[in-house]
Amino acid sequence: MNHIKNILDQYPLIILDGAMATELEKDGADLNDDLWSARLLLDNPQAIAGVHRRYFEAGADCAITASYQATVSGFMERGLSAEDATALIARSVQLAVQERDAFWKGYTDATPVQDAGGQALASRPRPLVAASVGPYGAYLADGSEYRGDYGLSEQELYDFHYDRMRILIEAGADVLACETIPCLVEAQAIVRALEQFPNVYAWISFSARDGAHISSGEAVTDCAVWLDGHEQVAALGINCTALEYIPALIEAISAHTSKPILVYPNSGEQYDPVTKTWHGTACAGSYGEHARTWYELGARLIGGCCRTTPADIAEVGAAIRS
Repeated sequence: MNHIKNILDQYPLIILDGAMATELEKDGADLNDDLWSARLLLDNPQAIAGVHRRYFEAGADCAITASYQATVSGFMERGLSAEDATALIARSVQLAVQERDAFWKGYTDATPVQDAGGQALASRPRPLVAASVGPYGAYLADGSEYRGDYGLSEQELYDFHYDRMRILIEAGADVLACETIPCLVEAQAIVRALEQFPNVYAWISFSARDGAHISSGEAVTDCAVWLDGHEQVAALGINCTALEYIPALIEAISAHTSKPILVYPNSGEQYDPVTKTWHGTACAGSYGEHARTWYELGARLIGGCCRTTPADIAEVGAAIRS
């Protein structure tokens, strides 16, 4: 089922959540680890659940799971069995589903969500759970997710992604969030794997180096043209990218696709993948003001990536839904 289309048929916007790792670090988690936030699926899953809850309370219509850097191979390198690794990846979805269901029950107990004809009355839809499918470079944890220079074939990338996608789907995700993809061949491998699950939909979100090119240097317009022809791609766009490039990227993508466009950039600070440190300052003005501009340019799924917070997500709702 295409949940994204179903929501956008009734609501003008889907608000995505913001950074998971930023909130976990605020809570005291040390994420200087090859597994990044996925390590807490093993060590402290309730910390992840708490972050999902904060974003729902801030107005997010979608929780992105803590599976970005979670792979069977990565967990097995820590000494886990394949079965235990599979269970941890599934847990990322289960945590988000449990928090979504608990939040939505409280929300609907207080607010009617439909009239007698089934039309939406509430100011927001029932939130989705989007299972994060990070790029191959996230597994490597060497910064190559911002370059895409893996030297792998499409078949090798297909083999890498297929099993994790299957686990996430079977765990009950509403949609797959294939995010921070740096190169078109990896998107093509993911779409090919997706086609093995005919009733499942995904969004494809690239990282970008400027207002016209994804991280590999390929034109974002070429990516939009190729993805536009694939029905199971429910939305496409940009994440984990400098905030100032987003308007130009929206315009470039929208000229070459009829699919909903999603954007969830970083806060405005710049990430150095070599030193794994952040530099600079967050965006000038409120995050909500930027989000309203993105909405006016055509983006229909809007959230935040690295260094964004529940407060930023609340600003998106205040700026657009109001």
